Amino acid sequence: MSTATDRPDQATDPAADARAIGRMRFGWYVNDWANAAFSASVLTVFLGPYLTSVADAAADAHGDVHPLGLSIRAGSFFPYTVSFSVLVSVAVMLVAGTVADRTGRHKELMCGFAFLGALATMGMFFLRDDRYLLGGLLLVAANICYAVSVALSYAFLPGLATADERDAISSKGWAVGYAGGGLLLIANLALFEGHGALGLAEGTSVRICLASAGLWWALFTLVPLFRLPSRAGAAPIAARQPADPGRPTAGSLRELAHTLRGMRRYPLTLLFLAGFLCYNDGIQTVVSQASLFGSEELGMGKTALIGAVLLVQIVAIGGALLLGRIASKYGAKRTILGSLVGWVATLALGYLMPAHQPVWFFGLACMIGLVLGGSQALSRSLFSHLIPAGREAEYFSVYKISDRGTSWMGPLVFGIAYQTTGSYRSAIISLLVFFVIGFAVLLRVPVRRAIEAVGNPVPERL
Repeated sequence: MSTATDRPDQATDPAADARAIGRMRFGWYVNDWANAAFSASVLTVFLGPYLTSVADAAADAHGDVHPLGLSIRAGSFFPYTVSFSVLVSVAVMLVAGTVADRTGRHKELMCGFAFLGALATMGMFFLRDDRYLLGGLLLVAANICYAVSVALSYAFLPGLATADERDAISSKGWAVGYAGGGLLLIANLALFEGHGALGLAEGTSVRICLASAGLWWALFTLVPLFRLPSRAGAAPIAARQPADPGRPTAGSLRELAHTLRGMRRYPLTLLFLAGFLCYNDGIQTVVSQASLFGSEELGMGKTALIGAVLLVQIVAIGGALLLGRIASKYGAKRTILGSLVGWVATLALGYLMPAHQPVWFFGLACMIGLVLGGSQALSRSLFSHLIPAGREAEYFSVYKISDRGTSWMGPLVFGIAYQTTGSYRSAIISLLVFFVIGFAVLLRVPVRRAIEAVGNPVPERL
């Protein structure tokens, strides 16, 4: 599906370039629209409580399940599975990134992993009775594919926006993603609420909602498949290094080792990445475990949980755009630091929140939505300035290790806290350490020097 825009040297007409950029940006936005369904409907709302109930059905008299001969509490199975999926996805993402940068097939790999993840998600329709191992297997497969696909999509950002445009373009992409995830949640909420009138059991309606996210993901991935160029750096804004078609597999493994060694030449980029991996682990654990916390600790029903997540999606649209505007005035780094203060306040409210009070829970959802989209969108755009040209997919694969629902340290800490205390309040407040450390590390990053060190143009405001 190669097009003229795959060859930057041929793009000389400014009007044609503008049309090509608009076309590619639309495809990139729709990619966020497509994969947000998995993040919102599967990871955030339905799968956590449902898979926990399936694990409960398979548990012994002590409330434990025994995957691979291990003995763990049924309530910890979901966060442990998320954590395990990330450990596996680390290697897959890094190798996929090096393959993409070396072959120039960013789009094909991105969409291929998206379709595989969508297929695994649709397979969750068959998750029932005590088949918790099937649920864990499908979650691992889908979450790995999601992580790789999204990491490769991030690599397109530097070619779609100038240095001063990236905060706004990244924020708009997040806003579109939340709109897509929210729209599907509305449909799922209607289905779940009306399952009795439709003659469906509650569990069946949940399984349909899970499968619908996979179908949504697959269908809308067709748009970036036809709108984006094969190579991430092929946009007319900035030509990137040409792809090397020779020996992609073995060469990419050598490139992987070279990338990991080469990152040591950019210690300030690594410092930012360390801070991001820490605070975003906290963000993603809050997102992925919020439904479990709400149902098990606060006594919220599925309707309230879906309504709260839908509220997060709606508020996050405005939050992403609002923080993007704030960043245009005060800089991305300052805005991210401010959002982390907001996350600390959100955790404190969650810990102190009374049970069986939906109004308080919806207030917590509004706080999450306000800081969620902006903190992630601005982190993505800021990191895009800190990576050397031609290495976008490789570096964003490292970045994606702790992005959007793929964190592993946070779910592990969350699961251990619950395992040892039996309280989800203790589990949620244990995540405070990730935001505090992330704030302290990001505060020490001299962003201008970091951008200059990799040879990229410095935006007007940082």
